[in-house]
Amino acid sequence: MSDAAPAKIEAAPANPALDQRFIQLALALGRRGLGRTWPNPAVGAVIVKEGVVVGRGWTQPGGRPHAETEALKRAGKAAQGATLYVTLEPCSHQGKTPPCVDAIIRAGIARVVSALEDPNPEVAGKGYAKLRERGIVVATGLGAEEAAHQHAGHVRRMRQGRPQVLLKLAASSDGKAGLPGRKPAGITGEPARVRVHQMRAESDAILVGIGTVLSDDPHLTCRLPGMIERSPVRVILDARLRVPLATSIIGTAREMLTWVFTTPSASPVAEGILKSKGVEVIRVEGKDGRLDLAAVLKDLAGRGITRLMVEGGPTVAAAFVQADLVDEAALFRSPNPLGEGIDALEGLPLTALTKSPKLKSVITETIGGDTLELFDRS
Repeated sequence: MSDAAPAKIEAAPANPALDQRFIQLALALGRRGLGRTWPNPAVGAVIVKEGVVVGRGWTQPGGRPHAETEALKRAGKAAQGATLYVTLEPCSHQGKTPPCVDAIIRAGIARVVSALEDPNPEVAGKGYAKLRERGIVVATGLGAEEAAHQHAGHVRRMRQGRPQVLLKLAASSDGKAGLPGRKPAGITGEPARVRVHQMRAESDAILVGIGTVLSDDPHLTCRLPGMIERSPVRVILDARLRVPLATSIIGTAREMLTWVFTTPSASPVAEGILKSKGVEVIRVEGKDGRLDLAAVLKDLAGRGITRLMVEGGPTVAAAFVQADLVDEAALFRSPNPLGEGIDALEGLPLTALTKSPKLKSVITETIGGDTLELFDRS
């Protein structure tokens, strides 16, 4: 089918107030897909004609259909002469689906307002160029800061070959994460736990170390009502394949994607047993008995993971901090001390995170009786 546009229709003039309103709507729609669209970014799109929304779309689970084609399908013939608001540059290359720019051109869209250029080298401005070649007015940059944060995982994967890493920590008022002997302790209250599950739902994958599995036997799922399907891929770092078969994670591996990273020297017999339980075992290089975190992240990115939530214990958390692989951090603090116990960061003061020159505190909020401080890479 030809991608020639219908007879040209004059684009609606820019209206700063309306443009801001509709790009914000596109961003809100895009957030619906966070954690569900990998390997593709969670894009939102809105089609507006004469000030009225005639089509809405967001990237569907698994990354397809794309947001633009979903919005165009809903708009139908009303898309002709309309304005498309989209959070990321429309794709211009043939992937598993045809280019979105071709669908936009065929539909007769007169103007495109896009928040952020796609860093994917197969796109990277080519989508904008093709639209302009067909006489479509293209405005870029509106909502760029928020879009950059929302698409941080896609941007990081394209530019650095690894996912965006969110480190979640829970610490008592005296900086402890557990009781002596690595026994788990309830640090925060129920409202904080609800927020953690919301974070899980917006992540592609969640990562813990073998220590957390042995001490806590976690499920690593999203246990909010009706949201179990929003659970991320579960990733375990286990250099010697010590994970017990009786754990909750292994017991549910056939229902939920579960990946165990180990070293080349780990037991092939143990690997075979885990595979029989539905676990995928991935071997990467290690050193001194520990896995190379950079190699783990590279492999995850190769599998399409863009947003990784690290919820492991103090050892894994400290390893990510020391390797400068933390892009965002969520520090939940209880007002109560634990006294004796294990530090939130193994072998490091908590200030290695909170006072890191690589991270800046962006907001502190109260959640029930606890506080949450969020950090971003500066």
